[in-house]
Amino acid sequence: MHVIKTYRLPTTNEYEIGFAGRYGLKGEKRGKRKKASPEQIKKQNQKNKENRTRRLIAANFTEGDYFATLKYPAGTRKDMATVKKDFNNFLRRLRTKYKKYGMELKHIYRIEVGEQGGIHIHVIINRIPGKDSDMIIQKEWKNGRVNFQSIYESGGYRKLANYITKVPEEEGEEYRQLKLFDIAERKKLVTVNSSRNLVRPEPEIKIFTRRSVRRIVENGPVATEGYFIDKDSILMGVNPYTGMSYIHYAEHKIKSRGVDKNVYKKFGIQDYGEQSMEEAGFKNFKC
Repeated sequence: MHVIKTYRLPTTNEYEIGFAGRYGLKGEKRGKRKKASPEQIKKQNQKNKENRTRRLIAANFTEGDYFATLKYPAGTRKDMATVKKDFNNFLRRLRTKYKKYGMELKHIYRIEVGEQGGIHIHVIINRIPGKDSDMIIQKEWKNGRVNFQSIYESGGYRKLANYITKVPEEEGEEYRQLKLFDIAERKKLVTVNSSRNLVRPEPEIKIFTRRSVRRIVENGPVATEGYFIDKDSILMGVNPYTGMSYIHYAEHKIKSRGVDKNVYKKFGIQDYGEQSMEEAGFKNFKC
């Protein structure tokens, strides 16, 4: 038997299929497993964090909402407690403005230190329809300027999620600046936070028979009506560290009639810290 986890997002469905139950059951042979190194575990944990953040964005925000960077004037150096106070005051004022227009403020944010040691805040914020929300946001951030980008759905928000969760490379200047903070503050500088009112995607879990999974392996996944399979998202093989077979893929909603599905940019779930389909091959997949 196999378990399938389905994440249903507004315009995308993601599927993860793997063995269900204990290893060694009849017909469920496990491949040779290897012990994962600390670096490999770290890499997988980061990938899981990116996936959770991507799904959180997709479940709560839409094209046209904002990815804003709240900045302080050049040369400003503030401790973490002061930055948190500034940001909390900003959110309090912004919530009041949103309520005035009958809207609930939603946000995801990450405090980050730059290469020159200055702190800034990345924040994803929903837009007030029909209003100049960017001007409202800039007015309520009273500590400097705000850079704005409109978020878009290309790639299922993959690039945005990867950016907001990224960890400074150990050889880079950002990492050197990060090391100047104490351990507690460093943790805050690599943590993604969000408002409590967000929808938290949870998977639907169902059991598949070996026959059903074999059909996917042999023929490829079949799209739900009104969706198309992102072929570049299909990943299947054997995880070398657990010996377990897996299939991951995504499908996207067709936005309107007459639109060639090939014009949509690729979703690109490419790297789970495991073998790719090409590396593992269909012959290694154990049904």
